Amino acid sequence: MKRNSMRIVGTFALAASSLVASYALAEAGWARSGGGTGPYGRTWSSSGSGHCAGGTCSSQQVFTGPRGGVRTRNGTTSCGGGICNRSSTVTYPGGRTRTRNSTWTRY
Repeated sequence: MKRNSMRIVGTFALAASSLVASYALAEAGWARSGGGTGPYGRTWSSSGSGHCAGGTCSSQQVFTGPRGGVRTRNGTTSCGGGICNRSSTVTYPGGRTRTRNSTWTRY
């Protein structure tokens, strides 16, 4: 029963977002997770999520390494007038950070 009601809600949401998309950029989101076991039996895991609205997309990822160290990444991409800008900050175990920025032209 729950699965069928989720399909109905999903179908309704898809139809509603298609209608909205004809008038303006629809909001979109995503989520993922994963993990595994390395060659020495140590495990790792990762998860991420993000969304887009109004020409800007944001994302967040978390990676937990086999020794428990956590690395996070937060990023934003925005496009307007054919120019796209991306900025992301990675925070490594121990608190060290690295920020990267890039710009490109859409054709």
